[in-house]
Amino acid sequence: MKNIITVFILSFLIFACSSKKEGNMVVQGNIKGLKKGTLYLQKMHDTVLVSVDSVKVFGDGNFKLTDNVDSPVMYYLTFDGNTTNKSILFFGNEGTITINDNIELFGFNPEITGSKNQLVFNDYLKISSKFQNQSLEFIKKEFDAKKANDTDLLEQLEKEYQSLIRRRFLFTTNFAITNANSEAAPYIALTDLYNANIKLLDTINNSLSEDVKNSIYGKRLDKYIKDIKEKENN
Repeated sequence: MKNIITVFILSFLIFACSSKKEGNMVVQGNIKGLKKGTLYLQKMHDTVLVSVDSVKVFGDGNFKLTDNVDSPVMYYLTFDGNTTNKSILFFGNEGTITINDNIELFGFNPEITGSKNQLVFNDYLKISSKFQNQSLEFIKKEFDAKKANDTDLLEQLEKEYQSLIRRRFLFTTNFAITNANSEAAPYIALTDLYNANIKLLDTINNSLSEDVKNSIYGKRLDKYIKDIKEKENN
């Protein structure tokens, strides 16, 4: 009788381990140097970051996570569930996405393949980082000018900074329009042009393909624009 119960329990555990969910998106890869820890697959639900899958890693750094994706959205691959410390942001979609990285520089420069939107987003980040570096330079110059009480230089820096913002807005708008068939376009508009002129957002929204307009970020962008216009009319 004890043997029968033991076999039953073992069979149940084997079934439980093998019944791990399988979604239409598989995220797999290797984190070099990760000997022990937990990797979480996370995404935003409304305004809350939720974990949709997790895996404990032992020894070799290999991992596999899954989720069901209705429309391409941003995901976080996080180490020990702490996005403020160790995290990789990537565009999720149906199919297999491979992420390879190093635990020492986790999230700094990961290798991500299998996501078309990620390729577009990576291209955007390369140029966007240059604008960010220029903004940091302005902050340093402004600090030095304030320290020296140089009002003329402060006024000049303010004009140059506003010019930088306009150039960044125009670049971001043109990039989104050029990639109007990618869900990365409305995502970029929502995250980097939320405080831009409504005309720029409208231009992007009107250029999106039908599939992208019906995506999660496409619908959010359209609603965001409508909400702004409604407030302006009231």
